[in-house]
Amino acid sequence: MAGIEFEVKALDVDPAKVARLITEAGGVRTTGTRLMRRYVYDTLPAVPGRWVRLRDTGTEVTLCVKQIATDAVDGTHETEVTVDSFEEAAALLRLTGLTPRSYQENRRTSYTLGAARLEVDEWPRIPPYLEIEADDEAQVWEAAAALGIGHDQLTSINTTKVYGLYGIDLDSIADLRFG
Repeated sequence: MAGIEFEVKALDVDPAKVARLITEAGGVRTTGTRLMRRYVYDTLPAVPGRWVRLRDTGTEVTLCVKQIATDAVDGTHETEVTVDSFEEAAALLRLTGLTPRSYQENRRTSYTLGAARLEVDEWPRIPPYLEIEADDEAQVWEAAAALGIGHDQLTSINTTKVYGLYGIDLDSIADLRFG
């Protein structure tokens, strides 16, 4: 599956407060909090703003190439496929010559609100954030408005840049896990 991601983030959120706002706005929790793990690889040749991600979401395993064109709501392009096994896909990638530049974990709780998909993400070393993703930009802004979150409270920067806001160079961390 290939396409543009339409998504924004509200940084430094209280997960319990966000859960309450979502349900009060008519949203539904679709999964409990689950541990997600991923390997991140550079492409060959390495291209700034483009990487390969192998991710186990706790419900499925995906392999994708992500490319950041801009920091706009529609600035991320993703080509993704589902694979059978996190471990076997990692072994296959190693056989092709790709070695992970990092291993990362986060915790995620998922919701839907209208046509939007909402994720409360908790990462090691930084405050939690809310991600709002939908099939088009209007649906993203509609969901944010339903939660009382204004455009000025949202960003479309990627997780690496979010870490940078807290003075942390995510690219320099080879193993990012919860304590």
